[in-house]
Amino acid sequence: MLRIALAQINVTVGDFEGNVRAMRDVLAEAHAVGADVVAFPELAVCGYPPEDLLLKPAFIEANREAVGSLAGDTQGLMAVVGFADRDVDLYNAAAVLHDGAWAATYHKQRLPNYGVFDELRYFRPGRRGELLLRIAGAAVGISICEDIWLPGGSVGRLAHAGAEVIININASPYQRGKWRARHRMLATRASDHAVMLGYVNLVGGQDELVFDGGSVVFGPSGELLAEAPVHQEHLLVCDLELEQVFRARLHDPRRRQLSARVPRSVRLLSLSDAAPSAPRPPVRPAGVQVHDEVGEVYGALVLGVRDYVRKNRFQRVVLGLSGGIDSALVAAIAVDALGEKDVTGVLLPSRYSSPGSVTDAEALARLLGIATVSLPIEPLFQASLETLHELFAGREPGLAEENLQARIRGLLLMALSNKFGWLLLTTGNKSELATGYATLYGDMAGGFAVLKDVPKTLVYELARWRNARGDIAAIPQSTIDKPPSAELRPDQKDSDSLPPYEQLDPILERYVEADWSLPELVAAGYDEALVRRVLQLVDGSEYKRRQAAPGVKITPRAFGKDRRLPMTNAFRSR
Repeated sequence: MLRIALAQINVTVGDFEGNVRAMRDVLAEAHAVGADVVAFPELAVCGYPPEDLLLKPAFIEANREAVGSLAGDTQGLMAVVGFADRDVDLYNAAAVLHDGAWAATYHKQRLPNYGVFDELRYFRPGRRGELLLRIAGAAVGISICEDIWLPGGSVGRLAHAGAEVIININASPYQRGKWRARHRMLATRASDHAVMLGYVNLVGGQDELVFDGGSVVFGPSGELLAEAPVHQEHLLVCDLELEQVFRARLHDPRRRQLSARVPRSVRLLSLSDAAPSAPRPPVRPAGVQVHDEVGEVYGALVLGVRDYVRKNRFQRVVLGLSGGIDSALVAAIAVDALGEKDVTGVLLPSRYSSPGSVTDAEALARLLGIATVSLPIEPLFQASLETLHELFAGREPGLAEENLQARIRGLLLMALSNKFGWLLLTTGNKSELATGYATLYGDMAGGFAVLKDVPKTLVYELARWRNARGDIAAIPQSTIDKPPSAELRPDQKDSDSLPPYEQLDPILERYVEADWSLPELVAAGYDEALVRRVLQLVDGSEYKRRQAAPGVKITPRAFGKDRRLPMTNAFRSR
């Protein structure tokens, strides 16, 4: 039997002292539970993704020193530690620490260069080959993230060389429902190669990314043996009955067709042949998690806000409360992330604000227990209109006057941010950002865009999910029920400028996230005139999105690092 511990920890890029301190705490816990092997996530020592910090030699040296400082804490066990290695080039690497020494290093072979990943910008693919270790009488192979996502490759060679267990260390960002694809892939790898598979993932927020943890152990028939919770730090401890591997291989004739020769690329290293004989504390069965997809999206947003605020050393946040559902949801997320004492809501009523919007904003603040400030914008709006009167003479009031109100609100909110050191949270959603239904330097002004990757229809789902938790609803039902409106002109509704969100969001999902063309959308049953209108709005708003604040990624393709299009672009979908 081999006892493994998968340490899904929350680290901060560049915080070597803090990251090492957290890893030392985990090593002490792993010792206490009698673990033979403890595995930390990909690049855990330096944080992921370090981006162009990797181009600084001092950063690389500091991260190597941090790895070396952990070696003394590994007496009696083996630790797999993710870090950035330097040889003839840079490598995404795993250090193997054992009995107080740095015993071996593995270099990641497959480097992702798609979506949010830019690893080929910094790293060279590993050429040293696979690393197979003998520890506590078990054969354990090491791999890093992408090494396992494609069939064959290093994982297949390790299994062919006799690996009974494969440890895969990861920094795999969250997106809605991604756990299904992970589980399906990992179950396939485990059963294809008849190995025990330990998958450890990073947890925590880093700029726009959230890492959800969800570390797992799969058995040699593809069965899920243990699973850690998402969005929280956790040490997943599991006893692996290696006899299961032998039995699975006895019943798998495919392996008998392979050459008996161990692949030349596999490096063999024996650390300890004997299984532990000393008694150790029993391990509670870890079990598996029940996944609540909407709840996990909400948890990702809470974690993303908490880590962005705290890791960037802000204490409080501020946001405008319009009485609408977007600002209400952002306020609830902020309170769940930071506590009600560190959230301030600002009411910014105008001549067009309905009484219901004001009372809804006040009711929300009472339900959440947050402090509020009221700053009516009418005096500043009137003064601005008078200042511009001569220049605007002869032209009908329109978009400029509407956006002026949004920009006055942005001005006041940023003034509070500057004066008190509060981080301003913006409240716009993905549907608005996609179509340009947002005002530059107005409602787009701020430091962090909580709902940047959340479509409007999902905003409603999240609000209902949040209200179903606890004894008292956090968001007034009237806020959820009323038609959305920017309230920048009399009787304004979002539907005056945009299609209904139930029609809009499915088109946006296919066009933005899956790159469907206009003919494909029409062939799928969407009205051609509607599709043309939506695509024109999306294509014409890239310059706005480029200036938007960062926000939490929760979909397969978010604006920002994920979806990169030129602002100057004459191509239109045919």
